Amino acid sequence: MSTLSTSPTLSTPFPRQVAIFASGSGSNAQRIMEHFAAHPRVRVGLVLTNNPNAGVLERAARWGVPSRVFSRAEFYQSDDVLQWLQERRVSFVVLAGFLWLTPPNLVAAFPNRIVNIHPALLPRFGGKGMYGMRVHEAVVAAGEKESGITVHYVNERYDEGRILFQATCSVAPGDTPADVARKVQELEHRYFPGVIEKAVLEENP
Repeated sequence: MSTLSTSPTLSTPFPRQVAIFASGSGSNAQRIMEHFAAHPRVRVGLVLTNNPNAGVLERAARWGVPSRVFSRAEFYQSDDVLQWLQERRVSFVVLAGFLWLTPPNLVAAFPNRIVNIHPALLPRFGGKGMYGMRVHEAVVAAGEKESGITVHYVNERYDEGRILFQATCSVAPGDTPADVARKVQELEHRYFPGVIEKAVLEENP
């Protein structure tokens, strides 16, 4: 079952329309919406989530961005989500804390136009099941001296697409997973919107 918030229909492909997929609170999504709110060439045109209780829905409403909630069947067993993106004239997709594997129909429809942010320095600490605090726990358990973020293009496998950008933070002796999470989130908020902007404008000059 899907839900749609009301919003005027877009009648022009300019500025470029970006869609954000998120599963949780949406702090990265909020930073992205803030970044593009007055941008002359890029807008966030749609927020989508698999979680009807996700905080990202409230954040989208505050910024006046339309939102959709979708089921697993709609995502994996139909073209519904793809059709919603096409209706909104979306040309670029951002995964910002979205936990499901992207289905082949979306990967094929947006080649090199879907990016994901991962809270570690890929290829280490990536793959299925490595998300959120699990990543930071693994980093601390491994005795790593640094962690960071990776922004990468999305393919049909978890965390294996071409890397666009990485930034690092130190992991000090005595740091807990929560400490590492805070440092990594600061990097996400600082860099992710700008990396998206560069990728969108290079792909859609």
